[in-house]
Amino acid sequence: MTAQDPLPAAPTADPAAAGPVGEPVWHRVHPVTPAVKGWKIIAVLLVVAAQQVGPNLVNAGEMVDSVGWLPVVGVLVAVILIGFGYAAVAWRMTRYGVDAEAVYLKTGVLFRQQRTARLDRVQAIDVVQPVLARLLGLAELRFEVAGGSDSSVTLAFLKEESAQRLRNELLARSAGIEFGTEEQPEAPAAPEREVLVVPANRLVGGLLRSVSILVLAVGVVAAIVITVVSGQIGMVFTMLPMVLGAGGYLWQRFAGEFNFRAAQSPDGIRLRHGLLESRSQTVPPGRVQAVRLTQAWLWRRKDWWRVEVNVAGYGQAENQQTENILLPVGDRDDALLALWLVLPDLGVADPRAVLDEALSGTGTASPGVVGSPRRARWLDPLAWRRTAVVATERAVLIRSGCLVRRLVVVPHERTQSLGLTQGPLQRRLALATVVLHSTPGPVRPFVPHLDQAAAGAFLGEQADRARAARAAAGPERWMRQQVAAP
Repeated sequence: MTAQDPLPAAPTADPAAAGPVGEPVWHRVHPVTPAVKGWKIIAVLLVVAAQQVGPNLVNAGEMVDSVGWLPVVGVLVAVILIGFGYAAVAWRMTRYGVDAEAVYLKTGVLFRQQRTARLDRVQAIDVVQPVLARLLGLAELRFEVAGGSDSSVTLAFLKEESAQRLRNELLARSAGIEFGTEEQPEAPAAPEREVLVVPANRLVGGLLRSVSILVLAVGVVAAIVITVVSGQIGMVFTMLPMVLGAGGYLWQRFAGEFNFRAAQSPDGIRLRHGLLESRSQTVPPGRVQAVRLTQAWLWRRKDWWRVEVNVAGYGQAENQQTENILLPVGDRDDALLALWLVLPDLGVADPRAVLDEALSGTGTASPGVVGSPRRARWLDPLAWRRTAVVATERAVLIRSGCLVRRLVVVPHERTQSLGLTQGPLQRRLALATVVLHSTPGPVRPFVPHLDQAAAGAFLGEQADRARAARAAAGPERWMRQQVAAP
């Protein structure tokens, strides 16, 4: 990785776009962007045509015979030209700019809009390459910002090298590194060290041992048996939605997690994955709110684990299934290494022993562990022995699940708020559930069916721990000290 010009201008940068002093210099995205986005119009037309013409092939053929092919083709060409023309006008009206505080994006044809992503609020920066953009050497830059469901900012499309260079610069700016001076003329290049790789055979093996493959197999077998017994081929179509749903889920998992790699870098955790759509994620340190390690019962013999995270900004993402993955499938050492990337210090003398107990243990023999009492078996007969929570110096560890083992880890300073819930059956049994509120995502930290007195005590203690951890937390400008030395 080589540091280059701090502000990579797109090929169509407008020299007159510079505003007053203190204003960012505005640039256009790549001129091929309308063509890359325009294919969606053709796809929509094909879907609409299939829906309208498919059930009425005879009527459609008669209509074409009566008016001829020329008007039909002419209408299709006109619609495509209008769509591409609108995309071209939208490209002309799109500008982006960068300064020391934020990224700005101006869009809109009829209604103008300016979006701002403050660098101190950026949770992750992704470089995404859909199939067509990948063939053309283009990429889009996505900024996930802590906020609502529509808080992200996307620059699409830039040349791949420009997108990578701009990402490096913005990570340096958001980390508080100052450059553009005689002492530091360029954004420093952040080295990386690859620490995790998921081979394709392990990914396939994990999918073959998943519940979805069982659903798919049951659906196929059931469809064949019903067809043979009833003698009606139409019965196959009743099972088709289930089979397609399970198959589509498996394909999405495989294509999204293919060639998964994780690297450690001063600017954050770097994740790369994707078969058709290539995605390069950079999650700055401290932006991960919660971590969950899960092990399905079919993975137990291999001791494989899956690691997922909550990152503010990813909670409402379209591809949450792949964006929130820190490790698709790996052995216990890989899973603990992935956890270490997020939380290097657990705050205990023997972290491996504590984590092994949290992953596979039962009961509350270890000191400081609070678990479900025996009367909780009436509400959770299978997993009550495994349900437990322990607080270390740095984080809360929540153990749960029987058929699917789960370990949730929440750093104290990332505890958003706390809650105590108690249903009618829990009240009769003097039980309660402690909830640690986190940002939206796949991880939902809660401890079910604790003794109500123990739950109340834990709630107060965790509130004190979270308050103290937030007060002692370091600044978000994490790279300033790391690059200070020559």
